[in-house]
Amino acid sequence: MKAIHVVGKLAVYYALLAAAVYAALMLFPGVRDFLPIGGVETLLSQPQRGPLEGVPVPAEKVGNLGESLVWLFTALAGALLTALPVSWVYMAIRADDEYDQSLISTILILPLVVTGIVVIVQNSLALAFSLAGIAGAVRFKNSLKSSGDALFILVAIGIGLAGGIGAVELAAVLSLMFNLCFVALWSSEYGERAGMKRYMSDFDPGEPAAASAALSPPPAPAAPPQGPAKPS
Repeated sequence: MKAIHVVGKLAVYYALLAAAVYAALMLFPGVRDFLPIGGVETLLSQPQRGPLEGVPVPAEKVGNLGESLVWLFTALAGALLTALPVSWVYMAIRADDEYDQSLISTILILPLVVTGIVVIVQNSLALAFSLAGIAGAVRFKNSLKSSGDALFILVAIGIGLAGGIGAVELAAVLSLMFNLCFVALWSSEYGERAGMKRYMSDFDPGEPAAASAALSPPPAPAAPPQGPAKPS
């Protein structure tokens, strides 16, 4: 069944990702001080701040160029690795008639861009206003085909924001819960009715066999039997 395959693929991926992070932290415990993790704890435990005050980056011991590059590379890699399974879910559940390959690239690249932007504008109100002016000058012509596609764009932005503030663990949890919710909605066919326009592909275990049978050409008619050849 396709849903079981998708869920199994996601489970193996997240388990391997968590095991790799845990092993790295156990082998090199000192590296945690300048990695983009722990941002959720900082956000939840910090006192009330004014609306114009920035969010502190939890990498307090980043003190040189090498450590800064490690922090930034890890944040970008974490955003990419947590956005990758989101693209798998989109490819698995999206209906074929409105499948958009460009959205796959957007899901993967947008978190990296947002992560870099958050690092740039952090604690700088002037840079934030400059970015808003630049974004307003750029005119985006492409419109999404469905509100469901907007959700994938929104979660990609959320992953990038989490990576930019040093909360890669938040990006991982957001990616995991988003994927599980979409797979559950797809497998249960929640809210669907007969004859409606579908956003998700038809979840029917017997669909591939039926579709292949419908698309296969009909068998050729048998040739009529021929009698014995007449003598010349």
